Amino acid sequence: MKRLRETLSQTWLSIQSSLFPWLSEELGPLTAKQQELVTALELIRIEEFIMTYRGYPGRPAQDRAAIARAFVAKMIYNLPTTRALLERLATDKSLRRLCGWENKHEVPDEWTFSRAFSEFAKSRLPERVHEALIRKNYAEVLVGHLSRDSTAIEAREKPVKKPVTESAPTRRGRPKQGEDRVKQQTRIERQVSGMTLSDMIADLPTACDVGTKQNSKGYKESWIGYKLHLDVADGGIPMSGVLTSASTHDSQVAIPLAYMTHERAVNLYDLMDSAYDVPQIREISQQLGHVPLIDVNPRRNQALKEEIAAENKRSRLVGHKPAEAIRYHERSTVERVNARLKDEFGGRMVRVRGHAKVMCHLMFGILVLTANQLMTLVT
Repeated sequence: MKRLRETLSQTWLSIQSSLFPWLSEELGPLTAKQQELVTALELIRIEEFIMTYRGYPGRPAQDRAAIARAFVAKMIYNLPTTRALLERLATDKSLRRLCGWENKHEVPDEWTFSRAFSEFAKSRLPERVHEALIRKNYAEVLVGHLSRDSTAIEAREKPVKKPVTESAPTRRGRPKQGEDRVKQQTRIERQVSGMTLSDMIADLPTACDVGTKQNSKGYKESWIGYKLHLDVADGGIPMSGVLTSASTHDSQVAIPLAYMTHERAVNLYDLMDSAYDVPQIREISQQLGHVPLIDVNPRRNQALKEEIAAENKRSRLVGHKPAEAIRYHERSTVERVNARLKDEFGGRMVRVRGHAKVMCHLMFGILVLTANQLMTLVT
C-alpha cells in the first residue's frame, strides 16, 4: 500500500503542479468537478484504448476518443441521460474543450453518441480500461482484505420468461443392482471441475429477470433487472465486477470473481457474508492462497443457530472479539462502494437495455469511482 501511495503521489503532483495551472490559463479557473474530471481522465487514459479510423477508406467516424471522454464526464457529473450530457456540452465551454471539442458545432448528435456507446459495449471498452488501471497500480501491491458482495440493478426492460423444463422423474430409494443414476452437477460443481474463467463467465445467466432479496429489516424486496457482483479491496477500490441476471444467487459468481481478481492482484483475506457459505468457495479461496472469512449460514440447522447465538452472547459478556470478527468488519467497504456507485456515479440511472450495454454503463461508473478512490488515498 505504501508503494501504491508513492506512485499515486507522483501522478497527483504532476497533475497539480503542471496540468491544473496550464488548463487554468487556457480555460480559466477550474471548478471542483472540472478538477475531478481532469484527474480521472489523466489517470485512466481512456483514449489509449480506442482504435482510430483515420487513413481507412470510406467516411471517417466521429472522434470516438472525445465521445469516450464525454461518457466519463457524464459519470463525474452524475447526469441521468445522454441528452442531458449534450445539453451540458452545449452550454459549458470548458467541459466541451476538456472532452476534446473546440466549437459547439463539432459535438456529434445524440444518434452518434448512441452508436459509439454500442461500439464501446461490444468491445468492452470500460472493462478493459478498468482492468488495465488495476493491473498497473496493483502490480506490486499486497492487498489485505478483499470484500465480495452484490447489489441490485434496476433496468427499464421486460424480464425474460424462464422456459419451463420438464425434469425426468426420479425413483426413490436405493438404486437396483447394476442401475446407474446420473446426478446432474450444479453450477458451482461445474466451476470447480476444471472450467476456465471464460467458460465460467459464459455459463452465468445474463438475461433481465426478477430478483428477490431480504432487506436489513427482514422484509422481501423484488426488482426487475440485473445484479452486479463486485470484489472491492481496502480503501474502497473495485478490483473486478460481473453482471448477471437478477435471480442469480451470489454464491454462483464467487468462484469466477475470485479467479478474475487473482489475475489482477494478490490479497490475503476474502471477506464474504453468509450467502457464500459453500464448501467449494472456501476450498478455492484456500487454493489461491487466501484466508476465507465467511459468515456461517446455519440454514435450517436450529441447533447450530442456537450455538452461534450463545457463543456471540458469551463473547459480549466477557468483552472478547476474535481477530477474525474484527477483520470481518472490513466487509462494509463493498457496501459503501455499492452505495457510492448508485448515488454518485449513475448506478440508479440505467437507461440502456441489454446485458452488454447495462454492463458498459455501470463499468463507466466503476471506472470513474476507481480513479476517484485511488486519488483519495493520496489527497
